[in-house]
Amino acid sequence: MKLRPLACLSMVFLSLSCSDYPGQRDNTQSDKRQKSKPASSYSDTVTINAASAVFFNPDSLQLEKIKLITDTMIFESTVHDCFYQMRNARNSLKKNWPGIKIVELKNTRWIRFRVLEGKDEYIDLDTVNDPCGILLFDGHKKASLVDMMNIDTELGFYFSR
Repeated sequence: MKLRPLACLSMVFLSLSCSDYPGQRDNTQSDKRQKSKPASSYSDTVTINAASAVFFNPDSLQLEKIKLITDTMIFESTVHDCFYQMRNARNSLKKNWPGIKIVELKNTRWIRFRVLEGKDEYIDLDTVNDPCGILLFDGHKKASLVDMMNIDTELGFYFSR
């Protein structure tokens, strides 16, 4: 009998301590959040007409804009992840898919993929919300933005079909 009020009181205390009240949040960084990355400083177009892995990164001004609107720790983590995931992807391509051309883009906004049996495909990198990434293209089907964390699997899926 005496445990029942204690158990109820404990449950109330636990539920209140786990609640997330808006007044408890740190809103100092909330004004830095943005849903999409800033536009590129360039409007150049690169044409890809062979089986390729296209690596893209923001240009220097775009990177500075991203840095201004992103929390410092998140920005540093993102730059670190991009560097190491792209390095891993390059190594995987060179080792397991040596026939795939590696194309590095930095000061480019548009990519034109020349599809052999169809209409050319254009990708505006300003619409790709990732600051860096890899697009795979085999010359016959649409280019595919891939998950760099699973590059070995993604390469097999895309180029084996």
